[in-house]
Amino acid sequence: MPASVDEVIGLLELERLEVGLYRGAQPQASVLKRVFGGQVAAQALMAAQLTVPDDRFVHSLHLYFILGGDPSIPIVYDVENVRDGRSFTTRRVAARQHGEIIFYMTASFQVEEDGWDHQDVMPDVPSPDEATPMLDIVQLRGPDAVDHWKREWASFDMRYIGDNRAEDDPQRTLVPAVQRLWFRADGVLPDSRIIHNAAFTYISDLSLLGASLVPHGQFIGSDRVQPASLDHTIWFHRPVRADEWLLYDQTSPSASGARGLSTARVFNQAGTLVATVAQEGLIRRITPKG
Repeated sequence: MPASVDEVIGLLELERLEVGLYRGAQPQASVLKRVFGGQVAAQALMAAQLTVPDDRFVHSLHLYFILGGDPSIPIVYDVENVRDGRSFTTRRVAARQHGEIIFYMTASFQVEEDGWDHQDVMPDVPSPDEATPMLDIVQLRGPDAVDHWKREWASFDMRYIGDNRAEDDPQRTLVPAVQRLWFRADGVLPDSRIIHNAAFTYISDLSLLGASLVPHGQFIGSDRVQPASLDHTIWFHRPVRADEWLLYDQTSPSASGARGLSTARVFNQAGTLVATVAQEGLIRRITPKG
């Protein structure tokens, strides 16, 4: 992961190789063994958007993570023009490394239209200033964890609100898992709806799968869990600004077969529902060595 918002912006500036073919760079200082899924998703969205008319913006994207990406080499994004309609545009993107497809995305774009409007009400939660900085929670795991967090995730500011992990939490009678946090880019992004959509896509892959572990008393970074994103979907309901506080209201309706399903509503501070996210991932139970 990039250590600053400027590096995030740089990763979203793809190199055009030819028509419909782009190359995305990798973070310079990351020590991750696999490419962060949100990075591939964000770069793929940027590649698709570069082939779409300027008056159309993404309203939905569906992602499949097929192979773990190699962080030591760039990723090539091949954009297929599926359809150009009067209102909607569809693109399919294949991400390739070492001659293999590591990722697929199908995305749909729409011209702005008027229509009926309704939304869920944002839950009553503490403000970002009242929530716990994620770094404070990471510190409980020791100095190595702090150094890793600062190196890999410092480009986004995250504030943890809490979950219903406790057995006596009254929310557990309603849903098996609730996990909530605030997040935003830790800096100012360009005034571009395309960039904000891509930056939001980038960070949406972080923490969501962890909601599926809440009922089981586990954390995504535990040595008892082998996690991996399998697929990921975002529906953009309204314009989103990724450098302003966004509430990630996460739930997990099911876990089975070593897979967990998490869903989330995303609200801005004004209470506007800007997006809905869903992800299924591997949460394989493992026994620590030693």
